[in-house]
Amino acid sequence: MKKLNKTLVLVGCAAFSQSALSANWQLVWHDEFTNSIGPDWVFETGNGASGWGNNELEYYQRENATVENGNLVITAKKQNSHGFKYTSARMKTQGLQSFKYGKIEARIKLPNGSGLWPAFWMLGRNIDSVSWPYCGEIDIMEHVNNESQTHGTIHWQADKYANYTGHSFNIDVTQYHTYTVEWDKGEIRWYVDGTMYHVANILNNINGTDEFHKEFFILFNLAVGGNWPGFNIDDSKMPAKMYVDYVRVYQDKNNTSSSHSGNNGGGSSFSKTIQAENYSSMKGVGTQDTSDTGGGKNVGWIDTGDWMAFNNIKIPATGDYLVEYRVASAEGGAKLSLDHSSGATVLGYLDIGSTGGWQNWKTISHRVHINAGTYNFGIYAQKGGFNLNWWKIKKL
Repeated sequence: MKKLNKTLVLVGCAAFSQSALSANWQLVWHDEFTNSIGPDWVFETGNGASGWGNNELEYYQRENATVENGNLVITAKKQNSHGFKYTSARMKTQGLQSFKYGKIEARIKLPNGSGLWPAFWMLGRNIDSVSWPYCGEIDIMEHVNNESQTHGTIHWQADKYANYTGHSFNIDVTQYHTYTVEWDKGEIRWYVDGTMYHVANILNNINGTDEFHKEFFILFNLAVGGNWPGFNIDDSKMPAKMYVDYVRVYQDKNNTSSSHSGNNGGGSSFSKTIQAENYSSMKGVGTQDTSDTGGGKNVGWIDTGDWMAFNNIKIPATGDYLVEYRVASAEGGAKLSLDHSSGATVLGYLDIGSTGGWQNWKTISHRVHINAGTYNFGIYAQKGGFNLNWWKIKKL
């Protein structure tokens, strides 16, 4: 997904290996998106540094990823948000699911239009400690503009930066196709609908490709504009939708060097429950006696735009956390977001359905990725109409 205009060092192609023919594939992880987006996804928010390193034009937000008729749908919209003219979504399994070697595939239908850049790709699990491109990157499928081909690429560190790319045969990208990589200690092979079109040799770390013998996590996104597709955006194609029927990961039962880490946020037992009424500051809310288990007070009268701040909460380790909220709502349709640093970093959004009354309580949750540090957290009412008794943050 990351593109740089630098001199490239190319990996020599290998012959089609025997391991590709003899693999005994076993399903180790999947998301079918049948009724909802599964729990193993973290959503990016914002425009990143320099448009995610590519001068992209969109603002990523959780609400642009939905499920329709058993498909994940990532929608790019012409919509003003935080100073950007477009919105979209970018999601990843970082800290929750990562893999070393295997068969990684998704069945996808793509939008087609000038300025659109959908991608199905992977980054090295160690990106937070070593940065890009030292972590390595495997682009399983990328498509730009109105092309009739998709692209498969690896990026890595060799003499500062290198990549090796190939493109598929001609296809109608607006129809469903299965995009796949098969990855082992010798090669990475790219397929569309079971037909191989590109192969990279990584045997014995050739050309400095040692990054590709470590664990990687999965990403989906739909970018708007950027250095590769350019900046001529066809607004008539908006809203543009990328449909993902499923994503599946298989590993070779015969390959003992394969690995898979699930819910791998670290070994900390950190858990902290914060009573909602113990905010450090707030806007627009009040407190009342609660009928919830344990008694005490809850925060109520939460309207759209109201917020509560909770200062000086220490996060002991970088990784993924489960955040739970004890909520009640007689109306439904409410929505909250969690942020820190006065809203500079939005960690995630969560819809609140009706609980059947203002004192009928339920616990809802989502997974977020937080770097180690001490933060002032904020809970913001994207749409009001709920009460909050407590919230809890727990290391996964």
